[in-house]
Amino acid sequence: MKHSLRTAILLLASIATLSTPVFAAGAAEAPVTTGPRTYKVGVSKLLAHPALDAAEKGMMDYLATTDLAVTFDLQNANGDISTASSIAQKFKSDKVDVAVGIATPSAQALAQVFPVSSSIPVIFSAVTDADEAGLVAANISGVSDKNPVEEQIKLLIDLTGAKTIGNIYASGEANGVVLMEMAKAACEKLGVKFVSSAISNSSEVKMAAQSIIGRVDAIYIATDNAVISAIASVDDVTSKAGKVLFSADPSGIDGLEAMIAWGFDYYSIGVETGKVVEKVLKGTAAGDIGTVYITDPTKFELWFNLDTAKKLGYTIPQSLQDGAAMLIKNGQKISQK
Repeated sequence: MKHSLRTAILLLASIATLSTPVFAAGAAEAPVTTGPRTYKVGVSKLLAHPALDAAEKGMMDYLATTDLAVTFDLQNANGDISTASSIAQKFKSDKVDVAVGIATPSAQALAQVFPVSSSIPVIFSAVTDADEAGLVAANISGVSDKNPVEEQIKLLIDLTGAKTIGNIYASGEANGVVLMEMAKAACEKLGVKFVSSAISNSSEVKMAAQSIIGRVDAIYIATDNAVISAIASVDDVTSKAGKVLFSADPSGIDGLEAMIAWGFDYYSIGVETGKVVEKVLKGTAAGDIGTVYITDPTKFELWFNLDTAKKLGYTIPQSLQDGAAMLIKNGQKISQK
């Protein structure tokens, strides 16, 4: 009995020894084969409107063409700063690999939650002035949508002979204040009067337009998110008053009577943002990229509403019509891209 038990124990020990892998001293274990890494990209968009939606889509479409495996967590702050902060905290809890902020307040909220010490890159998109917005750091980079404001206002003056130009801006948004100051400086340089009206949120835009429409010849709307999101209400005021509306965001005037729009194709802004995200995910330090400015004229679009021009008694020179990306004539959109 004791002999049988001793034999069984020895037999089990032999089996265990044979079934255990033996590695030579100093040899590495056999590598475990895994698939490509999947990166988690959190995207915080200030609000939904055509320009920011186009930027988001352009970024996602570009990254889909790369060799990176990426998943997106798309969040919309609906224009609320506190919601943008909550989204940033969510991304922190979810341990995203990259946090993308579309529009200045969303990017600022991310930068506060992901400081340099966090090591998580923050990429901004559609931010006018990164310096003014405090978006310059070793872990931050992105794409600016800084428009050629002086050239835009000069075009407005050349076509209409306007002597006083109005502007509505969000006083609580760095982007809006910077653009208002640029428009004011451009008007002073070009010798025309400038009348501005500040708002704190998009619900005040129509009232702001009504407050200045009797004192201006035309209204210039920059890429101020709070104002652009409610540009239809500005269009209503200018149309009823028989005044010209110029928008720096062509994507937002579809279906409106705004006579002129000249600005970025925001899908292209998104594509450039996607390129920055790709570089960062492949190892380039965000701070080494810094702010990307787009100067390629093909990334801008010029729109003219010829029906509105006729109604208001203005003529758009044929040379300008020929260079436009879109014309609206007899109620029809004519693409010339």
